[in-house]
Amino acid sequence: MTAARLGPALDALPPISLDELIERASLQTRFDRKYVLPVDTVGALLEQLPAGTRVLEIGESRSFSYRSLYFDTPDLVSYLLAAQRRRRRFKIRTRVYEESAECWLEVKTQGGRGDTVKERLPYELDDHATLGPGREFVDTTLSTHRITGSHAFHFVPVLTTRYQRTTLHLPDTDSRVTIDTGLVWADGEREIRLSDTAVVETKTGSTASGFDRLLWSNHWRPARISKFATGLAALRPELPSAPWRRTLRRNFPPDSGRPAPADRTADREPGPGGERGGPAGRTAEPDRERRRGLDRDPDRSRERQEAQNCLDAVMTS
Repeated sequence: MTAARLGPALDALPPISLDELIERASLQTRFDRKYVLPVDTVGALLEQLPAGTRVLEIGESRSFSYRSLYFDTPDLVSYLLAAQRRRRRFKIRTRVYEESAECWLEVKTQGGRGDTVKERLPYELDDHATLGPGREFVDTTLSTHRITGSHAFHFVPVLTTRYQRTTLHLPDTDSRVTIDTGLVWADGEREIRLSDTAVVETKTGSTASGFDRLLWSNHWRPARISKFATGLAALRPELPSAPWRRTLRRNFPPDSGRPAPADRTADREPGPGGERGGPAGRTAEPDRERRRGLDRDPDRSRERQEAQNCLDAVMTS
């Protein structure tokens, strides 16, 4: 198990119960900083943790299996809001805690100061793949955060994530650190496994935690990564991915299992100089016909127009 590579430093930490962790550091409204590191590097850093750090322990376990299913429209309104760095963006997911078979429906939005606001609803495990029973909660939550028109969205499952999570409590700022290992991204057709990579996230109030400062002193800086958006961008290289491009290039190259970006020059006719894909090249006719075919499909065209209308409503509200 990848989590076992975090080493004896984790085993030596005193435990904290789930109830105490929630009482001291629930942080449903918070500032998140994320880092992408090799698993073995995280194990070494754990030996330098601030005094008083404790690790979440339930039963005799200190590492827990998470499975999340993310929902978006067929034209990926939620993803595009993130890709365009829109202030009013959101994520919707069901999260299953495998060991306890507990399930939650969660909606995450951005607060006015750039903080993350998470609201959640207990959910039936059998309903984890649908928003049906929780649709009113989703629409009400989005409307509360001035994300309008969501009642017109048709949400479908678009991405599954799985990983092992270890959670630390830092007493100096009553903040949390989560360490996710063994991350898997899957969309029903493709799958990426990241065996040697850890995603570390600090969840704090307005003050950086001691673990942030430890990472900075070891020359690790926050990375732009979202398990939802970066996962979709890794699985579908044709999507716009500017906010996560550096993270993808540095940490998830194609030889890690990520599909290589499409060679768009192959879809271009030669320009006057004979080069493909040059400034004077034209899009090849088959690609143009493919797009025309999509535009002539009434269902597809209607979905695209509805998605654009919803995107415009969110951006201008």
